[in-house]
Amino acid sequence: MGKVYLVGGGPGDPELLTLKAYRILREADVVLYDALVGREILEITKPNCVRIYVGKRDGKHSLPQEEINELLLRFAKAYDKVVRLKGGDPFVFGRGGEELLYLKERGVEVEVVPGVTSAVAAPSSSFIPVTHRGVASSFAVVTGHPNRDINWSDFAKVDTIVILMGVKSRQKIAEALVEAGRDPEEPVAFVEKATTPDQREIFTTLGELMENPPEVNTPAVMVVGKVVDIGQKVLEETCALGKL
Repeated sequence: MGKVYLVGGGPGDPELLTLKAYRILREADVVLYDALVGREILEITKPNCVRIYVGKRDGKHSLPQEEINELLLRFAKAYDKVVRLKGGDPFVFGRGGEELLYLKERGVEVEVVPGVTSAVAAPSSSFIPVTHRGVASSFAVVTGHPNRDINWSDFAKVDTIVILMGVKSRQKIAEALVEAGRDPEEPVAFVEKATTPDQREIFTTLGELMENPPEVNTPAVMVVGKVVDIGQKVLEETCALGKL
């Protein structure tokens, strides 16, 4: 029986891959990878590595999760090193926990290799600190997936809210947050394709998002909170100096 590695591929920039993830990818016999894993990261693998796409785009899965679990088990029985490669961190909305439990229950050795999550990397790459002295002492990471039932009132008093997979539901999320007590004037940022050459920021407010939501392309991370003003100010000043 081989070993399965649940590896975080980071937010997009291949240089944000950890050294441990790099080493394991170089040694892997099989890699099952998600949609947000970049080509440069896949090219780290050795020439005879079996690479299988198991991701999803626009909510459409190439394979159901149950079949991915079965594939991991099957490959673990046939190869020494099997990598399940995910964007960001495998345990941040990546179903890594489900795969861990499935494999452990069947006697497969599993190692988790944490990755840089876009929940922090996307704001950071846009100069938005999720915490900042005197402005934000707490932050929450929430799924914005339209099929998830979220009680947004639970996050009414969290200083900074980072929402993953929330682009399609952005207007409804804004409405729910304002209804829960957030200020309609509170700033909001969307960071598209964070840490890649195609990164783009869109700034708005909860009120504007409710009334006239701006166009946002996926993948994008949504950030709500006063800290957004810091990033917007720095980016505006940087652009004024001609450095972006």
